[in-house]
Amino acid sequence: MTDAVLVCTDLRKRFDDVQAVDGISFRIAAGETYGLLGPNGAGKTTTISMVCGLLEPDAGAVEVAGAPLTTRSVAAKSAIGYVPQDLAIYPDLSAAENLRFFARLYGIPSARARARVTEVLDVVGLAERGDDQAKTYSGGMKRRLNIGIGLLHRPRLLVLDEPTVGVDPQSRNAILESVERLAAEGMAVLYTTHYMEEAERLCDRIGIVDLGELKAEGTRGELVALVGQHDRVQLQGTGDLEAGARACSALEAVLAASVRDGGLELIVDHARGVLVELLQTATAAGVDVDAVEVDEPDLEAVFLHLTGKALRD
Repeated sequence: MTDAVLVCTDLRKRFDDVQAVDGISFRIAAGETYGLLGPNGAGKTTTISMVCGLLEPDAGAVEVAGAPLTTRSVAAKSAIGYVPQDLAIYPDLSAAENLRFFARLYGIPSARARARVTEVLDVVGLAERGDDQAKTYSGGMKRRLNIGIGLLHRPRLLVLDEPTVGVDPQSRNAILESVERLAAEGMAVLYTTHYMEEAERLCDRIGIVDLGELKAEGTRGELVALVGQHDRVQLQGTGDLEAGARACSALEAVLAASVRDGGLELIVDHARGVLVELLQTATAAGVDVDAVEVDEPDLEAVFLHLTGKALRD
């Protein structure tokens, strides 16, 4: 990955008798959204703190936009936009005033800051409420303003730590759409969440962390394949079900076929790509198919397999 914006190598951090992070390594490319998933206490927050230069690792290294990062770094930190779980806004200021204040902290010249504030309000969907005090906002709008602050200085890497916790559905969708747009424009995104459907929607690759270790990493398909999960197809119907099972089992994509509960149950690789062939084969063997159900493995099943816990545990 030659265009990596973030490179973490063998990160380790210990607190007294607890090994919070134990040899975590991963990379994020420009335009890529990387999901860091793990149950509570897995080591995600400690990892993020080291990625953002807030916590010095005991061992290992972090590199951002080609520059090594430590707690004393300035240039490397300027390439990061960090959006923490806790809101970092001033409720008595309007959204625009909050953004102008933080623009000054970032050292953005005032003339450029005015244009940038307008752009950011549009990106996070607050343009029409930009002059209203933040304390009048819903929880979701405050979260969106928090993200806008992290975007002001045009970071190469955006770190979002559970940005949709406790927000309304409209704001949640607005946040997800903003992340998708930013990644499409070339920003690298490190995203943690307790909502598996967000990871499914946003993340190009996912790292699953538990007990301080990176248990697995890859695309959704790679993670599913890693734990040997396959699609389950149920063909409900009547007729010669035994013949249908034998005929379908002869197909290359079918790993197993049996008669069960008044139909056929098939274990299949990439079922949606061969569904028409399955139906044609079963029909030709004498099965009258009344209903089809495809059960595809998801990240929740993979996560449970690797950690023994549900994501929200």
